[in-house]
Amino acid sequence: MLPWALGLALAQPTNQAPLPPVQAIPPSEMQPLAPGQRPAPTLPQIVLNPPIRFVERIAWASNGFVEAAEALVLIPEASTTPSFMLTKAQRVVAETFAARPSLSYVDISIYSRREYAGFGGPLPRFTASVPRARLNEFLRLSLSNFLQFDHLWIKPQDAFYGPPAPVTDELELTPQFQGTRAQLRAQQLEQTAASQQGGVVGNRLFHGDPRQRVVALTFDDAPHPLFEPLLLDTLRRAGVRATFFCIGRNAEAYPYFVRDMVQQGHEVANHTYHHVRLNGLDEASVTAEIVQANQVLQAITGKPIVYFRPPGGRFSPTVLEVMRRLNMTLVFWTDNPGDFDNIGQGPLEARLLRRLRPGGIVLLHDNVLQTIAVLPHFLALAGQQGYRLGTVGGLVQGVDRR
Repeated sequence: MLPWALGLALAQPTNQAPLPPVQAIPPSEMQPLAPGQRPAPTLPQIVLNPPIRFVERIAWASNGFVEAAEALVLIPEASTTPSFMLTKAQRVVAETFAARPSLSYVDISIYSRREYAGFGGPLPRFTASVPRARLNEFLRLSLSNFLQFDHLWIKPQDAFYGPPAPVTDELELTPQFQGTRAQLRAQQLEQTAASQQGGVVGNRLFHGDPRQRVVALTFDDAPHPLFEPLLLDTLRRAGVRATFFCIGRNAEAYPYFVRDMVQQGHEVANHTYHHVRLNGLDEASVTAEIVQANQVLQAITGKPIVYFRPPGGRFSPTVLEVMRRLNMTLVFWTDNPGDFDNIGQGPLEARLLRRLRPGGIVLLHDNVLQTIAVLPHFLALAGQQGYRLGTVGGLVQGVDRR
């Protein structure tokens, strides 16, 4: 612990609400379900008439300005050829736009039915995101030029899924540290100190400068094929930039959304490759999860990845050592309203406003429709209170990097 940390930790507390406390966890804990998690509202579906074979479902959603649909297609393994998948995608996308003329985007993910295990399982074989304005361009694609469409991805034949890993849906409730009692106490003291001084301390960021009304807006688990166009459109309309903590496997399958983030001025950060808990893993496994995600993100963005947030907020001395060796910063949060619990728009906005603080770090998720719905009003009210919301990098520097 830094020499100044103990003195600051014992100082009189401020009037601000306390940070989410760093808690101890037993090293052998089984993977829990998210406490109190409520099911998300059922998304409306688009039904094609006549139906198209192998289309599992087509859901749609709106941010109040634009609508996006996501088509899930499960095909036989023998049909996973570029020619079949492109032709199938073109037909599904065209007929989805025809079935709902108000759509602005249609996103499609094609999986091998034999491999499909949900959004967190093996990667799709083909994905695309098609704005209505580019539909004719998409329909003209052929095997000779389809990779020129910048919002299309096809899984390389030699792609590597990575080693089996315990995928987690656990929510980031509070930072959770696995270590000795003394190590835990040191983390808690440094967190208390950080809330009063702010900034990066020993490769950890708990809090920005509490003297400045600058706040980092962060989204975990990106990118999601249905919600990313809606979220990016919402932030663009608000003129706000954010930091997206991306899961490497999601970024690999939907690289065009990561490119969109960068092109629109957002910051891309690391949330592991498989979205796994790191606290019980050895150093080689922790390193592999972080480095594999870095490699994917850096290949897409062309930029080094600086910031990292562990799934579930779980970290350990091993994670801290890997952060030090990779010269990355571990980013936590001050404001977690629990949006992934689908608590309702009113309670979500009330929690966001109640916990807003100078130097704060807001934790949200990119795949929660209620979050997208409350963002415009929350961002407007925060601005009226004199807050500048931006990226983690902007928070560290003390000013937003717009």
